[in-house]
Amino acid sequence: METNTKIRMFTDTGAQVGIGTLIIFIAMVLIAAVAASVLIQTSGILQQQAQSTGKQATQEVSSNLVVKNIEGIRAKNNVTDMAGNISLMKIRVGLNVGSSPVDLNQLIVTVSDGSNTNDLLYANNDRTHDYKMTNFSSDATAASANLEALLKGTQTTPGHNAKYFFTVQKIRDEDMSFTQGNPIMNTGDLAIVYVSTVSGSDLSFATIGETNTAGGQQDSSLNIGPRTSVTIVLTPESGAMTMATFLTPSSYGTREAVQLYP
Repeated sequence: METNTKIRMFTDTGAQVGIGTLIIFIAMVLIAAVAASVLIQTSGILQQQAQSTGKQATQEVSSNLVVKNIEGIRAKNNVTDMAGNISLMKIRVGLNVGSSPVDLNQLIVTVSDGSNTNDLLYANNDRTHDYKMTNFSSDATAASANLEALLKGTQTTPGHNAKYFFTVQKIRDEDMSFTQGNPIMNTGDLAIVYVSTVSGSDLSFATIGETNTAGGQQDSSLNIGPRTSVTIVLTPESGAMTMATFLTPSSYGTREAVQLYP
């Protein structure tokens, strides 16, 4: 008796399809992870750049000097014999509320009388001309001596101190951060910026303000006579520049000190 045996072959690909789907799913997860990592890294870099840009922008907007007033001093021999031009300008400056500290050692003071323009550096700045002003002293009590050196000093290069430098003197400095060697101004500080404006026709007078020049003052190339349009621009290392423009009085009369601005 014969036994009929039938063998049936079943073709089932369900498992293979499931493995393929799993591989594709894992690949998509890996791609998404890589993309997310790139996005996170990029967003971090952009955030750092945005913070840095915002900080710089804030500093540029808020950090600037304020010109309180400008006084002109005429050279003289006595109360009746005075120069016909302003020989020294005293620019009183402070900082805006909320301003970051300003380093006057990096300040540039531009003065124009309409015909000549002087770009002045702080007397202790030796980076532009490779050396600081002749006879500059960083001693705390050297403001008067530095002013005298500004008015009278000269050197082979770049030339007369009066044409290339300015000096400063503190008026108010509660935190004692302001020195001749390192003139840092904070909010609330007040200082005087001295700018020599000695005219070539006024080199023989004996005194300028409280400074005894004995006729040794040097020509600044500026001529600040009556009815002169003057422009002064203060450009700090960072922050907005400050401009003061004014027209000098029609006559200085018998005044040694002349209010020029405001």
